[in-house]
Amino acid sequence: MAGGDWRGMDRATLSKAYDNSGAVAGSSAFMASLRARSAAFRAARSGELDIPYGAGERQRFDLFRCGRPGAPLLAFIHGGYWQRNDKAGFAALAEGPLARGLDVATIGYTLCPEATMTALCAEIPAALSALRAHAGPPRLVVSGWSAGGHLAALAMACPEVDAGLAVSGVFDLAPIRRTTLDDALRLTADEVAALSPIRHLPHRAGPLTVAYGAGELPELCRQSHVYQAAWAGTGLPGDLLPLAGDDHFTVLDQMARPDGALTEAALRLATG
Repeated sequence: MAGGDWRGMDRATLSKAYDNSGAVAGSSAFMASLRARSAAFRAARSGELDIPYGAGERQRFDLFRCGRPGAPLLAFIHGGYWQRNDKAGFAALAEGPLARGLDVATIGYTLCPEATMTALCAEIPAALSALRAHAGPPRLVVSGWSAGGHLAALAMACPEVDAGLAVSGVFDLAPIRRTTLDDALRLTADEVAALSPIRHLPHRAGPLTVAYGAGELPELCRQSHVYQAAWAGTGLPGDLLPLAGDDHFTVLDQMARPDGALTEAALRLATG
């Protein structure tokens, strides 16, 4: 967690502090491989694809069943700093949880700047409500990576959610507003205040595991540490899960593998 206080960084330095792709050599190749694996997975595995939860083009979810009646559901929200990627490119992550007896949904959402951050964040509760009604799981675990980790943390206040797994997330948007990422996000001060999970810890919630790769950028590690400490400090249940040897991208393999640390964490959360 080395690194200086973000408040003392200029825009260029702070932008670099959140530039995950620039920090990890081979990140583009990793994501291209994940998209290819996901396309193969969607082609080979039967699932309920593009189920609408709203009128927007991206307001859809995919649902994959493990084949066990009454299985818990893991609802995964993709990353891309709220402005890139789609649910289809992360379908391969379902392989690990499905092999361990969990149903898996991947949630799409409208990207910035087509949507404001306020509108984007409002889509996730709608998706979870539709998922709960459609799939009827006995237990729903919301999860997400990077920007999806932020959205999963916000969703812990939703009545549909029983537990959460936030991976490599951003839990305070204040630093983001001072980076080049904000060129597309166009965050307002009110949005930073209203949509930063660390500023809105629920009074009651199920357990939340905050996970991150130990080799991630210091700012990403700090975000996870500070948020989980605040969560635990209010008496809410959960834990911090640093993954040794993983960076912001390789951490995803910990969910794609049936024996991965994130798959194990999801299983613990799903079985209560």
